[in-house]
Amino acid sequence: MEEIDEIIKQYGLEEDSEYVIIPFTDKKGRQKRRYLLKRRFTRVAYADGYFVDYPFAEVIRATMRYPELLLSEALFLMDQETDKGMKDIESDTPR
Repeated sequence: MEEIDEIIKQYGLEEDSEYVIIPFTDKKGRQKRRYLLKRRFTRVAYADGYFVDYPFAEVIRATMRYPELLLSEALFLMDQETDKGMKDIESDTPR
């Protein structure tokens, strides 16, 4: 959980004994907060009947990047960005 503590300090997030609290401003300018339950992994269940356990650090980063989206959508977008970044790196690497 050291990585989580580093992320909390790095981004100045709030926390209590059970939650990491991510403050954000919505599209209408209202102050809101997302509460993420502190666990090593967060399980996201999809409609197709399968589920994925995401590392909590990844969940925090996705929520911070896309606070107004559903967690599953935010994680999907973060995954897409990572895949795109990896493809860019691979294409720049000489073989």
